[in-house]
Amino acid sequence: MDGYAGQLALVDVEGARRRVNIGMLDEAPGRDDWVLLHMGFAVERIDRAKAEEALSGLEMMARGRERRIRRGFEVRGVVQGVGFRPFVYVTASELLLTGSVTNTGEGVLAEVEGTADAVEEFGRRLRSDAPPLAVVEDVRTSERPLLGGTGFTIEPSSASGRARTLVPPDIATCRDCLDELADPSDRRHRHPFITCTHCGPRFTIVTGLPYDRAATTMAGFEMCGACRAEYEDPLDRRFHAQPIGCHDCGPRLELVGKQGAVPSHDQDALRTARKLLAEGGIIAVKGLGGYHLVCDARDDAAVAELRRRKRRGGKPFAVMVADLGVARELVTLAADEEELLSGGRRPIVLLPRRTAPRGAGVSDAVAPGSPHLGLLLPYTPLHVLLFGIGDDPPGPDALVMTSANLSGEPIVTDDGAALTLLAPLVDAWLRHDRRIHVPCDDSVSRWAAGAELPLRRSRGYAPLPLALPFDVPPTLAVGADLKNTCAVAEGRYAWLSQHIGDMDDLSTVDALTRTEKHLEELTGVAPTRLVADRHPGYHSGAWARAHAAGRPVRTVQHHHAHIASVMAEHGLGADERVIGVAFDGTGHGTDGAAWGGEVLVAGYASFSRAAHLGYVPLAGGDASVLRPYRMALAHLHAAGIPWDEDLPAVRACPPAERELLARQFTTGFGCVPTSGMGRLFDAVASLAGVRHVVAYEAEAAMELEGLARTAAAGSAPPEDGYRFGLRPGAAGEPSVADPGPVVRAVVSDVRDGVPAGVVAARFHAAVAALTVRLADSCRTSTGLSTVALGGGVFQNAVLLDAARRGLADRGFTVLRPRLLPPNDGGIALGQLMIAASG
Repeated sequence: MDGYAGQLALVDVEGARRRVNIGMLDEAPGRDDWVLLHMGFAVERIDRAKAEEALSGLEMMARGRERRIRRGFEVRGVVQGVGFRPFVYVTASELLLTGSVTNTGEGVLAEVEGTADAVEEFGRRLRSDAPPLAVVEDVRTSERPLLGGTGFTIEPSSASGRARTLVPPDIATCRDCLDELADPSDRRHRHPFITCTHCGPRFTIVTGLPYDRAATTMAGFEMCGACRAEYEDPLDRRFHAQPIGCHDCGPRLELVGKQGAVPSHDQDALRTARKLLAEGGIIAVKGLGGYHLVCDARDDAAVAELRRRKRRGGKPFAVMVADLGVARELVTLAADEEELLSGGRRPIVLLPRRTAPRGAGVSDAVAPGSPHLGLLLPYTPLHVLLFGIGDDPPGPDALVMTSANLSGEPIVTDDGAALTLLAPLVDAWLRHDRRIHVPCDDSVSRWAAGAELPLRRSRGYAPLPLALPFDVPPTLAVGADLKNTCAVAEGRYAWLSQHIGDMDDLSTVDALTRTEKHLEELTGVAPTRLVADRHPGYHSGAWARAHAAGRPVRTVQHHHAHIASVMAEHGLGADERVIGVAFDGTGHGTDGAAWGGEVLVAGYASFSRAAHLGYVPLAGGDASVLRPYRMALAHLHAAGIPWDEDLPAVRACPPAERELLARQFTTGFGCVPTSGMGRLFDAVASLAGVRHVVAYEAEAAMELEGLARTAAAGSAPPEDGYRFGLRPGAAGEPSVADPGPVVRAVVSDVRDGVPAGVVAARFHAAVAALTVRLADSCRTSTGLSTVALGGGVFQNAVLLDAARRGLADRGFTVLRPRLLPPNDGGIALGQLMIAASG
């Protein structure tokens, strides 16, 4: 053994990897040669005491020499683009295992050889110690014949077999990269595209599988020598980080102005962009999943001009703030909300805004009339640099950051299209030469009833899969027409797409086609059937029929799908049933009415309607959705209350329109009956004088929620507030919750001068109490004690929390959305599960 050199890797010294090299060990009495011969590298000398200490930890492996084995590990899940192969390499090296690791179309394949104990430990660590961005869904093992050999290698990716792996979402810039970005001595100081294995673009740049640089939009950027060295070093943070780059190898930044201005690049581009924003300009900024329209959120003129150019109406803009300190100045933040805001996914978080002295907050034009602000923190190095670092001149610390598109159309991703389509909207374009392959809007969330409540699941979340409680055949669900997402499923997994948008524009329909195709490519699912909403007029349903290509298309009821979605995300089995409370605006009912205030006794395979909100006439469809005063008059008519001019809702309706509505309500001409709870929220908002006309869906309800949240404590206890009537149904018929008593109580309070906030609080308490009463009634008749809450009305945090607490106090198990939006953005999952059960 004289003069023999070997190597050992040790880990987990307060989480940091350390390599201990053993060199020129003169004697090792009682040691087995195999321990030293296993991994021979050129090493440095260390003293004998250190070598003996290191070797003592390998005695168990040395004793296991006779039990040497070779085993394959097929790892499936989010295991590409997250540093999984470097993790496997280091883990195998630590355990003195030989073998290799490679990406495949289905995940990662590792093959290791060594002592049985070390191989077993390797398998355990694959499951328990994976990188922070990885999600290990399944590890399949197989015994392999011994091959011997030395060392462990990362092999080129294999594309054989059907491609199915779980591509990770885009992740916000990590702390290590931010530190390098700000360090003048670092070679990536101020690099707008700094990234590593733990952060940066993934989903939006993937063009194929397996996930390698050649299958991303980084393929055209050749690595410089320094980046290549990092990429190939197993101990480097950027080992096999596919989006790796630097100032020398790209991508590059460019600022393009109007009227033939000479473009500026890199740091000059950033300085010019910051100056434009500080002077009130509007810039199109190319992000991870598309372009954003950006201006100073504190500049009244700039925000008003952006709103005018985009024809935004009163819909709120999202605001990106430089840091948490700025966020705390603008909104109230609990600890859980701070964590959500600053985590790796970086969604837009809906937060209660602070009352600030005039000029101290953001412009009133950012979110006119809204009690909330949608805030997000920088999630790319470009965003960080746009605010400025180091000695940069101070610029805006709060920026409007809204999707760059024309109203109703998908987000713009193509550079050429951006120059033409966005020309009427912006003063300049800050762009780069890394292509966006997958459009992806920002996600939107809030914190409600003790947990995150997604409102739009997109960047940072998509395309992470959802585990299913039972096997599903290859199926495509096309979602609904509002907040459309599609989904594919096979076996025990479903993949929901990123947010696509409202299906009322040809470009959005085309976006569904592209998104669905890409989802099939990433997952390897080849759907044998399709499923859509049963509404006969939905564009999504028409798309499904047009693309069926001979495959069967099943339709499912809208509110049944809402409840099935919540059941599936909570893992309920194929034969389980729940009391499903589905509150939303409208959905096509089995009787042809517009449902939306439903209590269903539901499983996946079927449902029965146990109760619903009483019908009122919905005149003119979308016209009534956009004019809450029409819904107020409909509820006044149904409750037998005259349309007197002292009521704000009546005054808001022009006399000629009033006459037309009176005829329609009396004759039923041009009306469809609706039980929509969302429409009742609209009606109460108008009756209370809060909002009579809206620019976007649920605007009135959101203002009503904000008032309820800020109402004086104790002003609206359920026992002293409003109460719905409840009429038991005839044999086999659903019960009816009569909103008339609530409407009459609201009118009485309004005439007595009760503040709108108190009216709002009492109304929210009444709806929560109704939810508990109807659940109690269902439990009595069915014996069920699990309640699933679904539908867009449960985006309302005040209502969700009150209903959850009331149900829990009555001994119910409450299931509420946590992984998917309660609105139509999560409905595709329910469609999949119902289709699989029929």
